[in-house]
Amino acid sequence: MLKTNCKPSLLALFLLLLGVGAALKAQNLASDFVDIQPKLNSPLSRFGLGNPLDQIHAAAAGMGALETTYQNPWHLNIQNPASLASLQTTSFEVGIYARNAALSDRTTTANTWQGNLNYLALGFPLRNPINLSLDRIQNTWNAGMAFSLAPTTQVGYDLLVGDTDPDFGATSNILKGNGGAYRFTWSTAFRYRALSLGLNANYNFGKITNSRIVSFDDITESLATEFLEEYSINGFNVGYGLQYVHNFTKPNEEGEKIPTGKRVIFGLNGQIGRDIRTESSFLFRRFSPNGQLFVSDTLRSEAGQRGTLSLPASYSAGIAFEDINRLFVGVEYGRRLFGNYRNDAQPDVLADANRFAFGLQYIPDAGSYNQAWKRVRYRAGLRLEGDGRLVDGVQARRNAVTLGAGFPLRLPRQQVSFLDLAVEIGKFGVPDILDENYVQFTAGFSLNDNSWFFKRKLN
Repeated sequence: MLKTNCKPSLLALFLLLLGVGAALKAQNLASDFVDIQPKLNSPLSRFGLGNPLDQIHAAAAGMGALETTYQNPWHLNIQNPASLASLQTTSFEVGIYARNAALSDRTTTANTWQGNLNYLALGFPLRNPINLSLDRIQNTWNAGMAFSLAPTTQVGYDLLVGDTDPDFGATSNILKGNGGAYRFTWSTAFRYRALSLGLNANYNFGKITNSRIVSFDDITESLATEFLEEYSINGFNVGYGLQYVHNFTKPNEEGEKIPTGKRVIFGLNGQIGRDIRTESSFLFRRFSPNGQLFVSDTLRSEAGQRGTLSLPASYSAGIAFEDINRLFVGVEYGRRLFGNYRNDAQPDVLADANRFAFGLQYIPDAGSYNQAWKRVRYRAGLRLEGDGRLVDGVQARRNAVTLGAGFPLRLPRQQVSFLDLAVEIGKFGVPDILDENYVQFTAGFSLNDNSWFFKRKLN
């Protein structure tokens, strides 16, 4: 008789993943919304949906944030769901990050720290490799599936802008914003021989708050006026992925072609543009000089205003060479069609943006028994990216170099898991207008187990 055995520890982690997603959504939609993201002070986050947060997991983050061609039997690549068909083990992944940035404009500078949970994900192959080996079944096809939760954008700014009015004298404008967007993704993939196809079904949700307070500094006992704007988003969109692998072979003594362990990977992935729902509210309030609420102007306030947000499409294509368990080198080009972005709740004009990524990974000796440093995955990369947001007609950009390392960990029953570390050093912002020199650290944990869906034969 046949019996399927699932590991209860990873199943508990999976349930925790779903529970965190439900909790974040509930908190986001609560009427007494509070910002659950770390404090940030980035003026650019006022535009669009805020500063984009990488969906790249820690292993790929050290390789220039490769997303199109990267595939690995022990790591997840949610950005290209086709890679999930190459999984050989169930993998639960969690990532955290910390970022230090020096922000400067033409007159001032500021230093900020931020950090948060970066992603939670659980992925698994739908055919167990142990069964295939024991039953001597050729692995001509496979399938994979994953669930993931990650923040996608972040809004955070706190600015004081001084001005002079000819009638009222000196004025102060305090601009504040917080919030962001999140994404829960169900991914699936199917591979037949060398071709893999994948699909991402994304549920996007979040809430953003913008506030502007105007005070008249030269008028004694004057009231400050606040214009408070809040809007939430929710809706589905779809992503896709494709990977094709060409394996190099050589003839053996019998003339049969056998794999050399070297291969070329071609990849394509992207998002399909789609409209999702928004709901916004506007409120005017007046405050006394001591900061106490004086009155809310209900005649000039609106609530429950429904609209749409057009999520832009994107695509990336790339090619990589891999000498399995030795060397991986990949290069990618992508384009994000931010020019199609529309938001009824907060109209902004964005521009299309290109991205270029290069990354490599080197393993001195993956099978080394007594020298741990030889089993480490050493990584490096480069990323050059445009950003859809504009300031005075000038487009924001990000240029960065990355370094990383993956440390294999032997757990009970000889299961191989990983601690992946990455550091990114770069410059982000609008040249000569608003510059941000930053260093970002990412740490990811991959807890692997190859006994899911393992069928045991009982006498």
